[in-house]
Amino acid sequence: MAAFFQVEVGLLSNFNVLIADEKIHTCAVVDPAYEVDRLLREAATRGWRIETVLLTHTHHDHTDGAEEMVRATGATVYVGAGEAEAARKAAPSAKVVPLAGGERIPLGAHFIESLSTPGHTVAGTSYLVDGAVMTGDTLFIGGCGRTDFPGGDPRLLWRSLQTLAALPEETRVYPGHDYGQTPTSTIGWERTTNPYLLCKSEDEFVALRTGKNPPRPNKRT
Repeated sequence: MAAFFQVEVGLLSNFNVLIADEKIHTCAVVDPAYEVDRLLREAATRGWRIETVLLTHTHHDHTDGAEEMVRATGATVYVGAGEAEAARKAAPSAKVVPLAGGERIPLGAHFIESLSTPGHTVAGTSYLVDGAVMTGDTLFIGGCGRTDFPGGDPRLLWRSLQTLAALPEETRVYPGHDYGQTPTSTIGWERTTNPYLLCKSEDEFVALRTGKNPPRPNKRT
């Protein structure tokens, strides 16, 4: 199994995740934006070499540290194809690999599968590995991403949430921000408690996401 280390950084409650093959010590980092020196120390403490940067999307609070990370490690950057140019601007010295969804990104003896999950942005991407999914700002614990930024689309987000909801119920969810009652959850829990995943139709979701109907509360205690 891959090893996971989640850390909260910055003033916007961002989560970063380090994902490693502990046998050969290679590591990927999700959405480096803040406290890159801390992420580098956490990896070094564990003997992990950061070789891969996974961007779930290219809002600045998920990419502002990408260039620093690439300069420190030489890591390759992966991002949804529709946001590749924005990734190149964020990390001009990086090799940027655009993703359409369905690619398998090597991580030692493991593979990280890219999932196309647009809606919060035009080319949002989630990453699935060893029973865990990094969802960025597509799916939060008890919530989901906004769609009122440029490139947002509530109907696309609904479809992306259905993609995530179809994963096995035991899949561990690592979101892009600490906005929920717990740092992580599971797809099964989100299916039964997240008001956005409880919507019965796309139209119901759009009305909820755009504020025409108030969300039902998350009932976790």
